[in-house]
Amino acid sequence: QLQLVESGGDLVQPGGSLRLSCAASGFLGDYFAIGWFRQAPGKEREGLSCVTRSGGTNYADSVKGRFAISRDNAKNTVALQMNSLKTEDTAVYYCAARRVPVLLRGCLDQDEYENWGQGTQVTVSS
Repeated sequence: QLQLVESGGDLVQPGGSLRLSCAASGFLGDYFAIGWFRQAPGKEREGLSCVTRSGGTNYADSVKGRFAISRDNAKNTVALQMNSLKTEDTAVYYCAARRVPVLLRGCLDQDEYENWGQGTQVTVSS
């Protein structure tokens, strides 16, 4: 079973940047899409961004223009570059992988994502 490990979470000031990385134990090219999700205390997990095997990307409105996802199938990693961070971005961030194809507009839905990492904490605070 594919294992995913997130890294890069940290404490950062508002307006700052972080780069999260998701490292896979297997070949990410076997998976249709990789997504980044987050869960803040007391809130439901939400989809932030996803990238398909062919390089298509989608972003939630809350992060569009601030976050950028990238996928390197050769290195089996997916990164999430986060800029202009806000206090409301504070959460545990997860990456996940799915084999089941989906239209790009649907890849932020966490259903059908079958492999999940343990998460990395991002705290945005002054």
